[in-house]
Amino acid sequence: MVSRPFLFTAAAASILTLGGCAASVPVASPPASAQTDGGYPVTVTNCGTTVTVDAQPSRIITIKSSTTELLLALGLGDRIVGSAFLDGPLPDSLAAAGADLNVISDFVPNQEATLALTPDFIYGGWESNFTADGVGERDRLAGIGVGSYVSPAACKGEHMPDPLTFDTVFDEIAEAGAIFGATDAATELVVKQKGELAGLSPAPGSPSALWYSSGTDSPYVGAGIGSPAMIMDAAGLQNVFDDVHDSWTTVGWESVVEANPDVIVLVDASWNTAASKIATLESNPATQQLSAVMAKHYVILPFAATEAGVRNVEAAESVVEQIAAFD
Repeated sequence: MVSRPFLFTAAAASILTLGGCAASVPVASPPASAQTDGGYPVTVTNCGTTVTVDAQPSRIITIKSSTTELLLALGLGDRIVGSAFLDGPLPDSLAAAGADLNVISDFVPNQEATLALTPDFIYGGWESNFTADGVGERDRLAGIGVGSYVSPAACKGEHMPDPLTFDTVFDEIAEAGAIFGATDAATELVVKQKGELAGLSPAPGSPSALWYSSGTDSPYVGAGIGSPAMIMDAAGLQNVFDDVHDSWTTVGWESVVEANPDVIVLVDASWNTAASKIATLESNPATQQLSAVMAKHYVILPFAATEAGVRNVEAAESVVEQIAAFD
């Protein structure tokens, strides 16, 4: 249940440290964008948790790039009071909208830093963001008037998408539009992305591909039911680890050598760059002989575009364009 934001005081901080609850009190008026085009209350089931939003959230904290970028794409940037755990720079299309983002942490912020911003809603990219060591457990946040929502693509256990599809991504956009009072913008964005996806021409010949996320001794790769599989399938690639029933998995280099992919998709992250992965592939005697390595058939995608979100269609388009540019 979402109520008005509360004033975070030293007393509230001490109560939260002990695992208790604080009361809600009014704060400043919401920004001008807090004029809703949707109806409230809104109730959704999110990763097995029932979330009821009684009024449009006006002080939102976003965790992970996927959630931040979605709200910016919906035109809700002035309602984001803090962002954290960003996976990379914003794309050019959202750079202006996010120029004034208040980045409060490079990782998951703690409860004190989070609640000091008097949020009325927290939108997390992973379920693990909502722990006692992170921004707080969801039921405790609800008890002090702070609503929460997790990207449905990141739900775990029985609530995990199996497989993840673009319909899941589009449904999240629509659901976020309803929760945050931007239904018209969400509908427009979904229509636009569906059109772009429908107009995508997959890479000819259905080349086999390895999705190389990270790792050196044992590569961490895209498996058969997550966003890597979804993006590769849209781009017309055959995932060499499609038979692994997971989103990502760790494999041995011998399995990669045996698969001998035509293309290698490299996830470019600040903590594990595409260049470092290329160096690993080209220095390892076993992987030096891979067809994709010898031909330098590398496709590079920024990390933030590879987790489920508003940049996945763009990522699939980029894969197709990069393959078309191969000699």
